[in-house]
Amino acid sequence: MAKLSQEIAAYERRRSEIEMDYFGRWIVMHDEKLIGDYESFEDAAEVAVEKFGRGPYLIRQAGAPPLTLPASLMYRPVHADS
Repeated sequence: MAKLSQEIAAYERRRSEIEMDYFGRWIVMHDEKLIGDYESFEDAAEVAVEKFGRGPYLIRQAGAPPLTLPASLMYRPVHADS
């Protein structure tokens, strides 16, 4: 989760610029860089998975408040990879 925290921090540092340029669009952040902006979450996720596999990476809609996910969605059992 530390890597995802870095992606969130990178987004926050550039929030005003991103929201001004990409408001309402879905953005992908990876390695603290803005990878691209997309019309839909599905488009952003498709590119992120294709380029970076299972991540971590950040997909967020510019200008939308951050979502709080339940722990059951954020973590998965270790045996899930088996």
